Amino acid sequence: MQMSMLTVSVVLWAAQAGGARSWDFEGLTEGTLPDGWKVEATGQDTPTAKWQAVQDPTAPLAPGALQLAATNHTERGVFNLCWTDAVTFSEGEIAVFLKANSGQIDQGGGPIWRVQDRNNYYISRYNPLEKNVSIYYTKDGRRVMLGYTGTIELPDGWHLLKISHRGQRIRAYLDGDMKLMVNAGDYLPEPGGVGLWTKADAATTFDNFTVIPR
Repeated sequence: MQMSMLTVSVVLWAAQAGGARSWDFEGLTEGTLPDGWKVEATGQDTPTAKWQAVQDPTAPLAPGALQLAATNHTERGVFNLCWTDAVTFSEGEIAVFLKANSGQIDQGGGPIWRVQDRNNYYISRYNPLEKNVSIYYTKDGRRVMLGYTGTIELPDGWHLLKISHRGQRIRAYLDGDMKLMVNAGDYLPEPGGVGLWTKADAATTFDNFTVIPR
């Protein structure tokens, strides 16, 4: 599906859903964060990565976007987080547009949910370096794989990553197509916050982060 059609579909989806919360990152002073968002890291105390609002004319809902502009470290095992507890999420859907900008160790990223703190959350990510989509949970700072796809060949640029977490099933969709379904388990049963994630040196831009709790 073309990116313009995906953008329209996400906007309409959020508008029609009760209780939806979206961040389009418009109207923010460049270099700042949305109100109530914070930067943390799993596996490292300082320095944390630099996340900031930017103006990106290529963004699906241009020009505002949120970008991990500098990782400020070279640690392979560090997870870069930018998240908020303004939304309490247990089940429902989350969607975000993302564009991988750089990274030699890792690229891309994705949403995190049921975030208890910087060491406990679920993740779904798209990694154009590895050419796959994966789902994990992180508990007590240790990331555990729940599943991943085979090779997915996609052009560079913006892509839409969406997760659906319902009961014991987590599904991941990329550009409108379901790519992966895993058993969610009871690893992190409590509701929590939501946010965005990259690994190691992955510098990524995100747009139109939408959360629909159920």
